[in-house]
Amino acid sequence: MAAPDRIVILTGAGLSAESGLGTFRDKGGIWAQHRIEDVATPEAFARDPARVHDFYSQRRRQAAAATPNAAHLALARLQRTHPGSVAIVTQNVDGLHEAAGSAALHMHGRLAGALCPRCGHRWPAPPEMTPQTPCPACTAAPVRPDVVWFGEIPHHMEEIAALLDACTLFAAIGTSGQVYPAAGFVSAAQDSGAHTVELNLTDSEISAAFAEHRRGPASRSVPDWVEDLLQKAR
Repeated sequence: MAAPDRIVILTGAGLSAESGLGTFRDKGGIWAQHRIEDVATPEAFARDPARVHDFYSQRRRQAAAATPNAAHLALARLQRTHPGSVAIVTQNVDGLHEAAGSAALHMHGRLAGALCPRCGHRWPAPPEMTPQTPCPACTAAPVRPDVVWFGEIPHHMEEIAALLDACTLFAAIGTSGQVYPAAGFVSAAQDSGAHTVELNLTDSEISAAFAEHRRGPASRSVPDWVEDLLQKAR
C-alpha cells in the first residue's frame, strides 16, 4: 500500500475573492485605488503612517465582515479528513482559513494583528489604528499592522522550505504567480519529485510550470478537487 500523500497547498487572493475580498487585479477594488508604493512598503509607512493605517483599517473592516466560501470549507475538510498530511501556506492576510476550521501558515502576516517595531510585541489589532496607537508592552508609537510589506522577508520560510522538500503533492490556488518567493514554490516542489497542480480562474504568470491545471471559480474547482483527492484516498 502506498504511503499517504504529503500535501502542501499555497493559497492566494483568488481563494478569498468570492468572499468579497478583492485581489490586486480587481478593477475598482481597494488595490485599484492605491499604489503599492504608497501603502504597502516600509518606506510608505515611514513617510505617511496615517495613510497606511487608514488603508489597513479599511482592509481590516472588510476582512472582519467576510465569511469563508466553499473553497475555504473544502480545504478545511481536506485537512481534517485526508489520511496524509495537509499543510496550508497562505499569502492571504485575512482569517478565512481559520474561520473555516483550517490551520494555516500566514507567510504575509495577518490583518488582525498589530506589531511594535521597537520591541517586537504582537497583539490583536483594534478595528482602527492610527499613528498615535501605542504599544501595550512598551508604550512606543507608531505601531504597525502585523503584515509583511513589499521588500520585507515573509514569515515561516524555513518551515515552508522543509514542507516543500518533503511533499508529494503541491497545489497553488488563486495565486497570480507574480510575487516571490511564493511564485518559486512550484519549482521547489518539483525538485522534490512532487506532482504539481494549479487551480485558478485563468492562467497565471507561472502556469506553464505546473503538471496539472484546473480552471474555474475557486468555490467550484477546489471542492471538486478535494472530493477527487478524498475519493482516491479511500
